[in-house]
Amino acid sequence: MRQIRRLLVANRGEIAIRVFRSAHELGMRTVALYSYEDRYALHRFKADEAYRIGKPGEPIRAYLDIQGIIQLALERKIEAIHPGYGFLSENAEFARACEQAGIVWIGPRPELLQLLGDKTASRRLAQEVGVPVLPGSQAVTTLQQALDEAQRLGYPVMLKAAHGGGGRGMRVIDSPETLRQVFDQAQRESLSAFGSDELFVEKYIRRARHLEVQLLGDKHGNLIHLHERDCSVQRRNQKVVEIAPAPVLDEKVRQELFEAALALGRHVGYDNAGTVEFLLDDESGQFYFIEVNPRIQVEHTVTEEVTGVDIVAAQILVAQGVPLSDPELDLGSQDRVSVRGYALQCRVTTEDPANNFMPDYGRISHYRSASGMGIRLDAGSAFSGAVVNPFYDSLLVKVTARGRRFVDAARRMERSLQEFRIRGVKTNIPFLIRLVTHPTFLA
Repeated sequence: MRQIRRLLVANRGEIAIRVFRSAHELGMRTVALYSYEDRYALHRFKADEAYRIGKPGEPIRAYLDIQGIIQLALERKIEAIHPGYGFLSENAEFARACEQAGIVWIGPRPELLQLLGDKTASRRLAQEVGVPVLPGSQAVTTLQQALDEAQRLGYPVMLKAAHGGGGRGMRVIDSPETLRQVFDQAQRESLSAFGSDELFVEKYIRRARHLEVQLLGDKHGNLIHLHERDCSVQRRNQKVVEIAPAPVLDEKVRQELFEAALALGRHVGYDNAGTVEFLLDDESGQFYFIEVNPRIQVEHTVTEEVTGVDIVAAQILVAQGVPLSDPELDLGSQDRVSVRGYALQCRVTTEDPANNFMPDYGRISHYRSASGMGIRLDAGSAFSGAVVNPFYDSLLVKVTARGRRFVDAARRMERSLQEFRIRGVKTNIPFLIRLVTHPTFLA
């Protein structure tokens, strides 16, 4: 078992701060890195140490510089790196570079990132263990290949990035004409976000729920689930509201989802935290495997709130070789995990709902956040005077509300959203308030 004393987060914003907090509670010294454009970002000041990386004018490339990050870690005697989500979090090359440099990689081992990062390969794995998958194609790199596969599957289909997630590169296609119009754009988006222009085509279900199961495994062959989340409330294939546990879900289907996720995890010997995602067809009641995300997820907060498990702390401990049964984790068997109440997360973003959700930028002139019983806030640079720039994701703060019943959590969420006062940039708060008070959502 290797003891970590200095931990670097190779990321920015709220997820970097989130990891710093758990690392600090485990007695570790925290280290941040930041681009020139992020020199006033809050995550820089939340760490015990912070170092600039990259050159001015390279706001994204700085966080993707594997060689630069490894060099910084070696110079500063960093013992472990947590990649957060996005950027290099699913990059097997980065994980291998950490291991080769003698740095603990806090995540699944590199070969799993390689295997599960390929969405078409993970579909084959699901089929090997008998988990249902949507009819789909192998990776395609040309428009003609995509047209042939779409014709074989029958419209409507979904075009997806083969090596990424988060909705980037994803398009709903209802005709060959639509596919011709969007293929190049989806390919460029995939290349920019994930470094690969490979796409794949999948059958599209019009009325589906997006469900996911949180897995946690150690380096000793133990694997458990931390129950499920419902992420069906989305806009442009991006999650907006996430709920744990999934409301109005048939108990038989719930248990089948757990077994499917665990079967896939055991098949590949999964270690650390990860999420198995499914679509549930509302009409037939059949669920289908979508993908595995071998990293921490934006919405992990709702699972933490209903289970009481600090998933990030568990990631760090597991990476050190601590078994799930260790008293530090106390997760030696599935019955050690129980769910209490409901939690939902809303993503407050600097987008203008009245202007087709156009991202807004500028200086936050006034910022007053919510608080009170049952409210958790995970924020990046959300404070009066902070500058929201166009280089990064528009996420401002994640609001997580919990309650004994789903309706209690929803009411608490509405109350907390009403408490916010943000001036200087537009936000999606009015949209979120209308959403969580909508009769269909509450039902």
